[in-house]
Amino acid sequence: MKFVNIGFNNMIAAERIVALISPDSAPAKRLVQDAKDSGRAVDCSSGRKTRAVIITDSDHVILSSVTTDKITARIAGEETEDDEGEQ
Repeated sequence: MKFVNIGFNNMIAAERIVALISPDSAPAKRLVQDAKDSGRAVDCSSGRKTRAVIITDSDHVILSSVTTDKITARIAGEETEDDEGEQ
């Protein structure tokens, strides 16, 4: 089982990810709000701006302050120089 760091040493199982989306669109904002209202949202941004919304196969919505590009690279196993200093 492969785990992916989504910021601030929070990890999720890579095979449980269904979608990785940007939080800027209106449908994404509605999705996040619905998840918060029903108790399915997990905020892993530690008070920072949400830059990625992760949807899992259990219908949970995870909010991360790491960009979608960096999470995608981490899932693919690519490490960049920026990842070492990034929370």
